[in-house]
Amino acid sequence: MRFMRCAVSEPAMTDKIALSVIVTTLNEEKNLPRCLAALDAFDEVIIADSNSEDATGSVARSFGASVVNFSWNGAYPKKRQWCLDNLPLKHDRIFFVDADEEVTGGLLSEIAALDWNCAGYFVKGVYTLNAKPLRRGIVNNKLCLFDRRLVHFPVVDDLEISGMGEMEGHYQPVLKDGVCATVGQLKNPLYHHAMEDAGKYVERHERYAAWEAGMRLYKAYPAENAMGRKILKRIFGSMPFRPVAAFLHSYILKGGFLDGKGGLHLSAARYKYYARVRYAEKQRRAGK
Repeated sequence: MRFMRCAVSEPAMTDKIALSVIVTTLNEEKNLPRCLAALDAFDEVIIADSNSEDATGSVARSFGASVVNFSWNGAYPKKRQWCLDNLPLKHDRIFFVDADEEVTGGLLSEIAALDWNCAGYFVKGVYTLNAKPLRRGIVNNKLCLFDRRLVHFPVVDDLEISGMGEMEGHYQPVLKDGVCATVGQLKNPLYHHAMEDAGKYVERHERYAAWEAGMRLYKAYPAENAMGRKILKRIFGSMPFRPVAAFLHSYILKGGFLDGKGGLHLSAARYKYYARVRYAEKQRRAGK
């Protein structure tokens, strides 16, 4: 399989974009208005909600989104794959957007112009702090725009690993068995507002760190389709000083220092995350 930047044509914005957008939620009434306001150009928006106790459902419906309840049974499939298998989707081309993300105008135009000669597309997520995009430093890059006939979330052996619960963890969906196709990379980013709520950000990353430690210990990560990502992750995972390496990569090599205090804050957050992973790995090896 080749990894490539796929061509786009000129967008025609008079009609809705023929995609089904899925937003997974749990108590996201504060983030949803910003998220959903940026999704109006898409033909279908469905909220897959995990029994929220706040006004998530009513907020979603006020923007014209459909709401489907999800109750996890503790087995596979987890939430995103369950959505692909069970939601009454109008389209096979799917865009997963988190409630704390925001589709930018540039990304919207790029998606509208796609000729879809790829099975799916990686989309970059640019963090924000105090509503300011941190355009340098570390960015997330995830395969969240794809054709569900060609791509799926693999089953990994993480049911006994704490931290993620009902949701697939930090691994990419992959091509289905027997599919030979390319995966593209879009230029324009999402805005990721996860750092705006500091308490929630720390709590979430403590859980993620515990999960990642378990996945590394049991070698449960699925294989990446993209060879470059696979090699880089293998090299980084073997580094003895991952927290320091993560900070220097974000702040120096990726130019985080050019984002001022925000770039320092983001790079420091990467250091703290991998320090938590390292601590959790030691705890697991000690049987604690």
